[in-house]
Amino acid sequence: MVYKWNVTIPTLSGQPPRRGYIYLPDYYDDDPTRRFPVMYMFDGHNVFFDSDATYGKSWGMNSYMSWTRTPLIIVAIECNHNGDERLFEYSPFDFENSTLGKVRGKGKLYMDWMVNTLKPEIDAKYRTMPDREHTLICGSSMGGLMALYGATQYNHVFQRAACLSPSLWVSPVGVVEMVARADIKNDTCIYMDYGSAEIFNHAASAETLISTAHLLLTKRVNLAFRIVPGGTHSEASWEQQIPIFMDCLGI
Repeated sequence: MVYKWNVTIPTLSGQPPRRGYIYLPDYYDDDPTRRFPVMYMFDGHNVFFDSDATYGKSWGMNSYMSWTRTPLIIVAIECNHNGDERLFEYSPFDFENSTLGKVRGKGKLYMDWMVNTLKPEIDAKYRTMPDREHTLICGSSMGGLMALYGATQYNHVFQRAACLSPSLWVSPVGVVEMVARADIKNDTCIYMDYGSAEIFNHAASAETLISTAHLLLTKRVNLAFRIVPGGTHSEASWEQQIPIFMDCLGI
């Protein structure tokens, strides 16, 4: 079952609400003593329902979870749809953009809110397993970049991450430095992919992807790294990867 509620993030967007989604396993109420791991996801409006999705196609996570009866809670927060704010909120880096000029990344503000406000609220209200070993993060595109950011810079919170088509083009140098300097525990598990039909959409994407994967391996991260044959930059393509990344993350 997926429940919706309104969320505000004052440090990022003031008081205007955005939609929060939480998936609870269909059997959540069957055993009031059972607790569940939690996966936090970006672009929550694209995660469960086609009717809410930006382009009319979601990941269909609700259908997958119900069909597989996966013992996992999913928390997904809608992005900021105001102008280019999604790009700002989902970037850990300041960067130059040919259209927008100088962009100030607000990714740290977002992650601090997720870790210090959202997660404690979820842990207090639901029967979660709040420890690092049972806390995951997942996203695609800019959300994939944020999932990588969360897994490396907030590694004390997230043990496992799925980074689908991460927008490494935002700051290739920043991404490599971020991973190189990160203190990552060697039990960390990261799934990272890119579609073969999208990998050359941005200059230096392929080179940065390879460099990032190499650095993660040197830090002894349990890395699943793949190029998806025919994969595109779309929810339809990311939906097809769900059983693969869930298996790689041990869910």
